[in-house]
Amino acid sequence: MALVSVENLQKIYPLGKQKVEAVKKVSFEIEKGEFAAISGPSGSGKSTILNMIGLIDLPSSGKLVIDGVDVYEGYDLSKTFSDSGKLNGDGQNSEFKGKNKVPNKLDKRITGLRRSHIGFIFQTFNLIPVLNVYENIQFPLLLDSKNSAKCPVDSFSKKEKDEWIRFLMEKVGLSDWEKHKPSELSGGQRQRVAIARALVTKAPVILADEPTANLDSENSKQILSLMKELNNDKDLQTTFIFSTHDKRIVQMCDHVIHIFDGQIKLDEHKTGSNTYDLEA
Repeated sequence: MALVSVENLQKIYPLGKQKVEAVKKVSFEIEKGEFAAISGPSGSGKSTILNMIGLIDLPSSGKLVIDGVDVYEGYDLSKTFSDSGKLNGDGQNSEFKGKNKVPNKLDKRITGLRRSHIGFIFQTFNLIPVLNVYENIQFPLLLDSKNSAKCPVDSFSKKEKDEWIRFLMEKVGLSDWEKHKPSELSGGQRQRVAIARALVTKAPVILADEPTANLDSENSKQILSLMKELNNDKDLQTTFIFSTHDKRIVQMCDHVIHIFDGQIKLDEHKTGSNTYDLEA
């Protein structure tokens, strides 16, 4: 069974009286352990697809299954509110005015799955400025899990959680920077904190939106080499999915979904390289 299964996933944005179909009913599967990319030019819809997989953006229609969980089963996506405050689809139905963007039960399901199954690495890092390296990595473990799906680390003792965080700091090369705030770190170091934070809940899927966008070439090489190393680590069993137009990342991936104008042009399986080739 695929770790991530996308079936006829669609995203429509209302634009006045018009509708913009950003993602046009795409279907694909990501297997456990893959180093995968959703690749395409700017405006192709790749980041929108990644955000829907990451449960940040709500689809207008379609099916999304993550680790065997059908995320939107039992709900009509055309009758839920998008982030714009309008209904998914054409936004003309007034029946749902004044109601929540999504039903409460679905909101709890999404929140729980996002915490237990998804690690997200943002291109702008999104670290908390007042927290140090250790605290930024620890933060997802402090979020309330009483009413959401459990992640493996929830059952750890306080000592085990501390050991796990320190293991990740060592893995990403930040053991000597534990007490430093984000403002005291380089861009590459901030990205390493973001990677460790994404891994800390032992989420089976790690999503990275244009991870090299704010890094120079040498830091990009180091970060992608680290991600590939983590992907190859049998103890971590981490699946990576990138949104990118960086051809060097595409070369490293063993599964590439090529997107153009919101549609899949090619779903490619290949042998990925282990290095980020600065000469490519």
